[in-house]
Amino acid sequence: MAAWRYLAVFFVFHHIIQIFQTFVVHGTALHGCGSDLDASILAMPFCNISIPIADRTLDLVSRLTLQEKIAQLVNTAPEVTRLGIPRHEWWNEALHGVAYSPGVTFTGPASGATSFPQPILTASSFNMTLWTLVGQARGFLIRVPQAISTEGRAMYNLGQSHLTFWAPNINIFRDPRWGRGQETPGEDPLLTSIYASTFVRAMQEIRYSDEGSRYKAPFGVQMVPSELDTTEERSPAVGRMLKTSVCCKHFTAYDVENWDGIDRYHFNAEVSDQDLEDTYNRPFQSCVQEGQASSMMCSYNRVNGVPTCANYNLLTETARNTWGLNGYITSDCDAVELIYSAVNYAPSAEDAVAEVLMAGLDLNCGSTAANFGQSAVDQGKVNESTIDRALFDLFSVRMRLGEFDGDPENQIYGSLGLDDICSQYHKELAIEAAGQGIVLLKNDNNVLPFLRGHIQKLALTGPNANATSSMLGNYAGVPCEYITPLQGLQTYVDLLLYEPGCWDISCQDGGLIGAAAAIASSADAVVIVAGIDQTQEQETLDRTSLLLPGQQQSLIETVANSSKGPVILVIMSGGAVDISFAKFNPQIHGILWVGYPGQGGGQALADILFGHRNPGGRLPVTWYPESFTQVSMTDMNMKPNTSSGYPGRSYRFYTGETVYSFGDGLSYTNFLSTITSAPSRFLIPSLEQQRCYHNFNSTSKCPKGFQNELTCDTASFEVRVSVSNQGVRRGSETLMLYSVPPKSGIGGEPLKQLIAFQRVSLDAYSSMDVGFEVLPCKHLSSVKYDGTKELVEGTHTLVLGSKDEVSHAVSFVTNFF
Repeated sequence: MAAWRYLAVFFVFHHIIQIFQTFVVHGTALHGCGSDLDASILAMPFCNISIPIADRTLDLVSRLTLQEKIAQLVNTAPEVTRLGIPRHEWWNEALHGVAYSPGVTFTGPASGATSFPQPILTASSFNMTLWTLVGQARGFLIRVPQAISTEGRAMYNLGQSHLTFWAPNINIFRDPRWGRGQETPGEDPLLTSIYASTFVRAMQEIRYSDEGSRYKAPFGVQMVPSELDTTEERSPAVGRMLKTSVCCKHFTAYDVENWDGIDRYHFNAEVSDQDLEDTYNRPFQSCVQEGQASSMMCSYNRVNGVPTCANYNLLTETARNTWGLNGYITSDCDAVELIYSAVNYAPSAEDAVAEVLMAGLDLNCGSTAANFGQSAVDQGKVNESTIDRALFDLFSVRMRLGEFDGDPENQIYGSLGLDDICSQYHKELAIEAAGQGIVLLKNDNNVLPFLRGHIQKLALTGPNANATSSMLGNYAGVPCEYITPLQGLQTYVDLLLYEPGCWDISCQDGGLIGAAAAIASSADAVVIVAGIDQTQEQETLDRTSLLLPGQQQSLIETVANSSKGPVILVIMSGGAVDISFAKFNPQIHGILWVGYPGQGGGQALADILFGHRNPGGRLPVTWYPESFTQVSMTDMNMKPNTSSGYPGRSYRFYTGETVYSFGDGLSYTNFLSTITSAPSRFLIPSLEQQRCYHNFNSTSKCPKGFQNELTCDTASFEVRVSVSNQGVRRGSETLMLYSVPPKSGIGGEPLKQLIAFQRVSLDAYSSMDVGFEVLPCKHLSSVKYDGTKELVEGTHTLVLGSKDEVSHAVSFVTNFF
């Protein structure tokens, strides 16, 4: 079944699947080695929790027949009754809350789960680290995935979910038209990398490790390059237990759904080595190395002619051998079938199965491997040891999740249950997450915040003004509750007048605009909640325009002209919207972007409008003008081309005009930041020394016997920043430290790049000092055309703030004398 048909069947017949899952998932054991099994099974080594996980996994795989092994290579893995191995559905979604998916049902005791904001809004908080004024132990982003994993574990204990969640989506939001950009943290590689590693570590919540285990390549298969002694580095991760397993997707250079007749199933992304290393692969490397992710997903598209799921260089050489992935690699659904049915890369289904397994794939989301695996073996296209390698990766993750550790109630997370789902804390956290991410883009004459009591009559209009499911975005489940903008604002005013203004987001009929203008003319203030929804941007659907749909602009301008009080425009969207007309319209006093804010989005918006919360979000993407749609969406180059007029992409390379820039965002108070301490001259490793640091430049080799006194591991310096709140309100400021590289001649350097950020909270008229550790090899290097990195000599300019307000020059030299 083709991928699009596979997905369509799932979503069209979702309710049928849910009814089926009521009987198959709920009430069916999802764990192995339980007390209900025969003693002979419990005596097998794979049930013995006292021995290393690698040994337990090898024992389990060795007991399977070839037919049983092949059956385990797909996402709906059947039970093996004779060994007490339970069925496992690998496909579970938790992008911003436990969500609809084949492995999740909401028809049991848990009828919903907390729906947090889409990642694009969560990332705009830039609050992923350990900063608050009072020294709180964890930033809020860490708490969000921890809440999701808690609910996932609780639903597993209730028999309503499995534990392998296919999130986060960490593709770079390269083009504003991409329908799935809402799922990502944005356009910046550093921001996306930090989001990736933070999300993964919080979701997996590694508690302890089996330090005695050694990584064992199953059945003699070589898993790491012989020249790198990484066995000891990899061994603890094999034994580390997982709260849930998460999956970094979609590897790699995937960001086209369906544009100008080109769909994701047939798209061949032509990507330079430079862009692959500098942009597209960076979040995945961080997800694996710093996040210690237990899974990756290869994408539908081809990269330079080779399907990613059949690309040995990407899956084995890069993800496993270079980055050290400990876990499994799954295909997108059903990317394996597409290799022979859509792009003709493989001549037959058997060849497709062989290609992906030998490339390093472990799991086929779909049915191709199960249907054609046996014939692939019979025809000699793939051998059993390759299948054993894949099963080792799969079952080792299930072992680390405790699925073969006996009854769940006796395990570390066994006490989690219904009370841990949709708890009051999680509901409040959903509102907090939305509030921290919302971005204030315009506030003429400080018209915001509204003073409670001064606004007696508020007019509310716009197609998203009473949004429910639209607030969730895609990959959502059943939320615990909805607080719409209408409901949120009702808690702040005595009289709220509401007219939708449009029948729906498309706003093709202007018949409701007059009623919206009428309520605006009699109100003290007007809030217009406009934007887009999943009918405009979603999986399989890219946008063709950056303008508001239909007659929304007419609605906004008519209402603004009719209003006697201040007018506030709220944009609900994943991708950028060209609202230049509103930005420069003096009758529109304020503009906010709320992304897709999740179940509590309406309350978060109301809290900001009425000053209960001070906005502090920053845009994680560039907002391009409508003219950007003339650029081909399939041009994967990040850097501009002056000869062709190609303007480049993202704030790092784009040379054209913007509606709003990456990092834009206002507050209700005023902050002043200065660089108080940083070196003016700094000694960096020589090029030969840089090549010896494989984490910095994995494609280079260190000369034999070369002794380096100064390495990329030790080269670092501190930048001290002073930030003060000069206003009368408490607020939070995001300190964004950029680097502008010297013109070195290696080609392709960014205009500037984000190298560090911290979000800090300050009381009125207070100040604090913040320190940034800068690792030059990691933060300030440039990628050459051949994909290798180089930290060049010369003057690097450190810039504080997205508007280049404060700068400091550092001269880098390889020899002080």
